[in-house]
Amino acid sequence: MKKKAPSVESGGFNRQDCSGSLPDGFYDLNPSAPYFSSASAPNFPYLDLGICREPQVKSLIRSHSKDMYRLLEKVHFDGKYYRVKCVSSGDWEYCWDLAVRIQFFGKMQGIVLYPKRLVSRDEKKIVYRSVILVNPYQLWDQTLVARFWNLQERIEFLIARILFHECIHLMISLGNTLPSDFGNTDIYLEFRRMLEISNSNKLISEFHEVQFRLWNLSLFGAEGSESEQTLLERVQEIYEFLINEKYSNQKTGKVFHSSSNNEKLARKYAWVAGVKAGGDVQVSRNVWKVEIRRLSIALRRLYKGIDTLLR
Repeated sequence: MKKKAPSVESGGFNRQDCSGSLPDGFYDLNPSAPYFSSASAPNFPYLDLGICREPQVKSLIRSHSKDMYRLLEKVHFDGKYYRVKCVSSGDWEYCWDLAVRIQFFGKMQGIVLYPKRLVSRDEKKIVYRSVILVNPYQLWDQTLVARFWNLQERIEFLIARILFHECIHLMISLGNTLPSDFGNTDIYLEFRRMLEISNSNKLISEFHEVQFRLWNLSLFGAEGSESEQTLLERVQEIYEFLINEKYSNQKTGKVFHSSSNNEKLARKYAWVAGVKAGGDVQVSRNVWKVEIRRLSIALRRLYKGIDTLLR
């Protein structure tokens, strides 16, 4: 599989998150931030997440993915950037910096922000900076409590599971961004296989139905000055996001023995897709919601077809 590094002229960053999004102010984290944040939580007014043992979290991840462990091996969970990968292609060097921070913030389990792109023409170097925020707010989930009575073990398991999920998105981004062959991890190749299956002739009707619903939602969210080509690119980007989420949730569920239900995934990410498409700028909220439900049904069928072909 061949990929090309993005042109040097393009800049900025693309924030694509499956779990949620944060204001830009969260992107460049405070270098003096504490190792772990403490916060009020049910039954634990000042729970200190510092009881989590970082080596134990990494050990849990290493047992399931050596590629991911290598990505995280030198990264401390303190919100500071660490260089995790550096490759050369032609006269240019491509580097990836990663920051991981663990804290309570609302009800999103995790967020990955990627990549902020910094170009140095003098050094002929392009640096991508990514941030993963982990929010272990589900510490008191009944299933987890029944499985791990020890609070420390429960925190470490939950952080490992969330971090694993978010790192899948990051590794897919690495595979799509770095020069050919440098980002081809097992996770990236598995995702590409799922994406290819979702585009195959065996799922042509399911594929077209999802694309049609995404096109409608993109029209609903269009500002009016956007070209047809721009809308088509948005549809394709959101479609790949939906397959990305299918793979990430399925992979994480298999590794950490948690359920990955197609109906639930389709319902959740159909709504996220509608938001990514621009919302209900051109139509009433009720019309938008109807199209979201139709996308959810189409997406569930597509996900089920993918599972059938992957067996």
